[in-house]
This record gives sequence, structure tokens and C-alpha cells, in this order.
Amino acid sequence: MSFDATVLTMFPEAFPGPLGVSLIGTAWREAGLWTLETVDIRGFSKDKRGFLDDTPAGGGPGQVLRADVIAAALDSVERRGRPLLYMSARGRPLSQERVAQWAAGPGVIVLCGRFEGVDQRVLDARGFEEVAVGDAVLAGGEAAAMVAIEACVRLAPGVLGQPESLKEESFEDGLLEHPQYTRPRTFEGLDIPEVLLSGHHAQVASWRRMQRERTTRERRPDLWAAHLANQQPKGG
Repeated sequence: MSFDATVLTMFPEAFPGPLGVSLIGTAWREAGLWTLETVDIRGFSKDKRGFLDDTPAGGGPGQVLRADVIAAALDSVERRGRPLLYMSARGRPLSQERVAQWAAGPGVIVLCGRFEGVDQRVLDARGFEEVAVGDAVLAGGEAAAMVAIEACVRLAPGVLGQPESLKEESFEDGLLEHPQYTRPRTFEGLDIPEVLLSGHHAQVASWRRMQRERTTRERRPDLWAAHLANQQPKGG
């Protein structure tokens, strides 16, 4: 079963973008391990001028994408049990745990907003889940949609050449990934850590674990606190 991604957007020409290159692009174009469909929401305007948006109720700057236009675009797509995602700065943060859940399913349907956003009524009526890829505001949801889709697709069976590379990635067990090194042995006076050249697999594993813990503790104290909490024995 392939992973099927459908994107509702004003700018279908933005895709596939980075989704069409490297192993992920090959898995799509040649292997058929996942699919990508774009739906141009501009084709669902009932206004003779083709408008998709209107002024915010209650006043204020900018425009808001109309509920009836978004609903019509979505209803043209066969949902097939796929979750509905709306890329929004106010959404719940994208996490590896959520990505893994979506990747295990039939795919996703992603709505890309523009302007001041989308009429809340269609988000509520159709059951969209709002998702944020970071604490920053973008001009539209297309780049964020690519992030979410790529995170899912790379977990699909057969997409990556070496599935074992997923085991020690950032977030897989609550820790960030360890530093990586390769040849040359010395670069601008900096050497590869000797332990990585020792051939002692247990020592390498221990070093990498310590590096992951230190990096997480220094860069993401929130993740480190959650990791420590998960290590505590559960009360009976």
C-alpha cells in the first residue's frame, strides 16, 4: 500500500519542489511507493471574478480564504480515511511521534493557507487538525506542507536505502542525534574523535549515547526534561 499525499493549494506549481529529488523523488516517480496529488483551490471559486477570499468578519487587515471554496475543493477529493492537516502557525507542533502515526496510515490531505488564514468554520466542520512546523509565520502553507509530507514519506517502507539509519535519528527515542564524521581524518586541524576509529563497537555506541544526551541537554532542555521523566520508574 502506498502513502498518498494530496495538497490543497493556490499554487500547485510549487510542487513537488524538494519532494521530487533524491531517494524520496525516486520512490515517488520510479518505485511508486508514494503518490503526490495537488488540487488547485482557485478552480472552486463560485465568484464570477474568481475570488477565493473576503474581508475578515469584525474588521481588520488582510483577507481570509472562504469556507465554501475550501469545502468544495476538499469535497472533490476522495478522503479514504486520511487525516486532514491545515498548516498553521497556531497549530500543534509537528513531532516525530505524530509523523510516525501518519506515515503508518494511507496518507494525508494537507491544506495550505494564505493571507490571514482560513475561515474557522470549514476547519471545524471538516475536522482539520492544525499543524505548525515551527515558531515562525510563513507567507503560505506550501513550504510547511512539504516539510510534513517529507517527514512522513521518508518513513514509508522502502523509501530510504538503509532503514537502520532511522534507528538513532533525532527524536526517535526522545534524544537528538549524535555528531557525524567522515574522511578526511583531519580537516583544518580538527580530527575525527579517536573512539570512532577504534573499532570497538561498544565504546562507539557509548560515546554516541553520551553525545546525544549532552546535545539534547544543551540545545533542547525541554526534550531533556521529558526524557528524564520517561526514565523514572512508574508508580504502582
